[in-house]
Amino acid sequence: MKRPRRNPQIVWRHERRREEEVLKAQQRGESVDEYGTVILIVSGTMHQLNLVGGHIWSLCDGSRELDEVVDALADEFAVERAELVDDVADFIADLESRGWLEYV
Repeated sequence: MKRPRRNPQIVWRHERRREEEVLKAQQRGESVDEYGTVILIVSGTMHQLNLVGGHIWSLCDGSRELDEVVDALADEFAVERAELVDDVADFIADLESRGWLEYV
């Protein structure tokens, strides 16, 4: 089975302090979908991934198959696996179509 891997040409940074702020806001019941926690620099343009997108990005290191990425997210966010499968697959497919992820 193929494993998604970040394109090594993309420079990225995990914004840990920002993630801590987002997690606190989430605990307070605030909507955090629009807040970026991972920054990507692609062809000189900066892109932000939100909390869940950033976690998916981090998990796509070429060592896990799609099912393993879904399992890790389900564990981390205490969400039913079935709720994540399609969304994770769609997100990874979108990143692949942009050339940001590749399969190994």
